[in-house]
Amino acid sequence: MSIIGIDLSLTSPAICLHEGSEFKFENCEFFFLASSEKYLYVHKKLHGETFPDYSVQSERYNNIATWAVDIAKSRNIQQAYIEDYSYGSVGRVFAIAENGGVLKFLLWKNNITYGTIPPTVIKKFATGKGNADKEKMQTAFVEETGFDVKKVLSMTEKQWNPSSDLIDAYYICKHGFYNGEYNGKRVEAKRKD
Repeated sequence: MSIIGIDLSLTSPAICLHEGSEFKFENCEFFFLASSEKYLYVHKKLHGETFPDYSVQSERYNNIATWAVDIAKSRNIQQAYIEDYSYGSVGRVFAIAENGGVLKFLLWKNNITYGTIPPTVIKKFATGKGNADKEKMQTAFVEETGFDVKKVLSMTEKQWNPSSDLIDAYYICKHGFYNGEYNGKRVEAKRKD
């Protein structure tokens, strides 16, 4: 079984790709886009790329979505899980929604079924608390996997991207693996041509 978990972001999107019939960290591979070249260190599990240039926001959204879909297609992924919108968010919520809409459209157009999982569900799944902060998510991840993303990428304790996005992508993927559907039904089905 091959699936991906996508933590969609305007600044540091991340993907956890899992292949295998049993969910294990060893079966995961991670991909992310970063604005800083210092994070492009290629580790056997971590594959960072620089953000493609863009001239307008629509091009930015398309670049991010195309990057994610290309990874899915390169591994013949048929199922994706995405962190749903945080309904209490403030700030660039419309840009985030537009970014998500482009990704969902391209997944649908490429016959990749996807489901969305609320952020609180992911956090509770990872830590036992639906309001867990980045520190608690990182602690849970390191305790579970023995892999310290921040250390591998030479990040400081105050830096969170891309490490927090990679950790979120891992738990999105893991939740999708074990739960398959959210609220008993798929959010989106494959296209009917």
